[in-house]
Amino acid sequence: MKGVMTPHEAMVLAEEAGLDLVEISPNTDPPVCKILDYGKYKYEQQKKAAEARKKQKVVDLKEIKIRPGIEQHDYEVKMRNARKFLEGGDKVKVTMRFRGREMSHIQIGRELLEKMHQELAGISKVEYHPRLEGRQMIMILVPA
Repeated sequence: MKGVMTPHEAMVLAEEAGLDLVEISPNTDPPVCKILDYGKYKYEQQKKAAEARKKQKVVDLKEIKIRPGIEQHDYEVKMRNARKFLEGGDKVKVTMRFRGREMSHIQIGRELLEKMHQELAGISKVEYHPRLEGRQMIMILVPA
């Protein structure tokens, strides 16, 4: 801690020490500077940034495809997978595909998606409500 000094005095001190004068906080009055090795300072900043990136959790979008006439056991397997994905912190996209005459019974598919939503209500919330897009109905759940 050298106190408040002119920029010229600070540069002279840095040259005597064989180091660099680095401005740490330019927005304060007066600006805060340190005498240190700039190369080492940049290296440490890069390491901190890399560590922060490493700790970030990337949220994936997992997809589960079902049909309106799904059997009970198959439905339970899909629910178990959806629960596992949501507990792992991932979003779940549930796609209900309609083929042929199933298009005339869209309400069955909507009821099935609502049933899934009700069963997963404790660990998820709906980001994208069931909506028909072409021959498929899509719903997106996110972890609560």
